[in-house]
Amino acid sequence: MKISEIWNSDEYSFLHRNEHLKDRIILLGVSGSHAYGTNNENSDIDLRGICLEKPDEIIGLQRFEQYTDEHTDSVIFGFNKVMRLLIDCNPALIELLGLDPAQYIYLNDIGKQLVDNRHMFLSKKAARSFGGYADMQLRRLQNANARDHLNQAQREEHIRRSVQHALDDMVTKYKSLHQNDVNIYIDKAVNENMDMELFMDATFKHMPLRDYKHIWNNIRNVIIDYDKIGARNHKKDDNHLNKHAMHLVRLFHMAIEILEEEEIHTRRTWDLPLLRDIRAGKYMSENHQMNEAFYEIVKECEARLHTAMERTALPETPDMEKIEAFMIEVNKKAITGEKL
Repeated sequence: MKISEIWNSDEYSFLHRNEHLKDRIILLGVSGSHAYGTNNENSDIDLRGICLEKPDEIIGLQRFEQYTDEHTDSVIFGFNKVMRLLIDCNPALIELLGLDPAQYIYLNDIGKQLVDNRHMFLSKKAARSFGGYADMQLRRLQNANARDHLNQAQREEHIRRSVQHALDDMVTKYKSLHQNDVNIYIDKAVNENMDMELFMDATFKHMPLRDYKHIWNNIRNVIIDYDKIGARNHKKDDNHLNKHAMHLVRLFHMAIEILEEEEIHTRRTWDLPLLRDIRAGKYMSENHQMNEAFYEIVKECEARLHTAMERTALPETPDMEKIEAFMIEVNKKAITGEKL
């Protein structure tokens, strides 16, 4: 199906029938590989969009965050949820504001205002948010290598370093977490299936419970990402690893562009040949791991991001005053029904 045919197709009729979506969508565009230009003949069309909440969901007890249609892999987010995510420069949402005009399936006046005012969301947070997602992709690649080439004790040490790296990042994010609050170490295993095992000593004082939840979830996700590799089906898994590797580089490039150019370029141009080569497996070695040339690219990206962070003219945080004024204006229209 052509992108231009989606809006009026039977397959996507939920866009016009669902009570949260009909007459309330302000923006709808392609996502994933079709948005980046890295799609191939096997790529499905993913849609992401934004809709205004109903009046009772804005000023009443009801809440609406998103509508998901799994059959078409479409997700439409509520306006207020999107605004919170854009403030954090969430990569999956901020890229919606940087599509080419032809990649928008639907864009009304409010949606166009949001796109035109995208710069109010840009700040140094981009380096941390895009960098965090890139770090997650890199960890998946490293985990795959660890599962294939390290013995059990070495694997535990690999996970320990990954967890410690995550903790170091969180110390800068959560004021309630201090450097010595958590000690991750390896000792003789209690688990009878292991020789050595990871252990944790932790001491928290006056920590907000929600901070603890986020900290623990981040640690838990490191372990889950490692365990997901499991017993590898190389043919299937190589495709996934190549895709992770491609997105790792893409995330770095988009973060650097935001910091250097103060602009969002979702559709890739200058780096598209490189991204396609990575996805096609040209940077994977015979032992099913990313080769040295790939990690040199990553090293260069990390250095460029660090430099861009130091030199950028972007503020530390988004323009909250302008964002709040925009949210108030849009929510008033959502409540009154003015020019929806």
